[in-house]
Amino acid sequence: MVLLACTAKPDVPTVSMTREGADAYGMRSYVLAHLKTGSNRSATQEEAQALQAAHLQNIERMAEEGKLVLAGPFLDGGSLRGLYVFDTPSVDSARAWTASDPAVAAGVFDMELHPWYGSAALLAVNALHEQLATQSITQ
Repeated sequence: MVLLACTAKPDVPTVSMTREGADAYGMRSYVLAHLKTGSNRSATQEEAQALQAAHLQNIERMAEEGKLVLAGPFLDGGSLRGLYVFDTPSVDSARAWTASDPAVAAGVFDMELHPWYGSAALLAVNALHEQLATQSITQ
């Protein structure tokens, strides 16, 4: 049996402590958002589909603008619908960005915001995601 060493490295974005705002532990402050089922459940199926499409477009826009580090839905069908990590230490900024979501504005979703301390390496997630994705969430 012959074993070959693999020396290829994946195409990983370069991360800089200074650029990413990391402290000596490689950590930084963010705002974590829990997306919850809102009080407005009166939308027709057509209205709900339009709000969902606008919601996804808003997520994509915030990611492109560098405001949103990470986002994704929970898959268990409960009242906790999704998770966002905002690239800001300011809950007030995250609240303003959240208000730009048409589904939140319509009351379909509510956001619960919390200051959070996590790895500065999360800022590389969107660049890695672009290398993996073959389709946009809004296509």
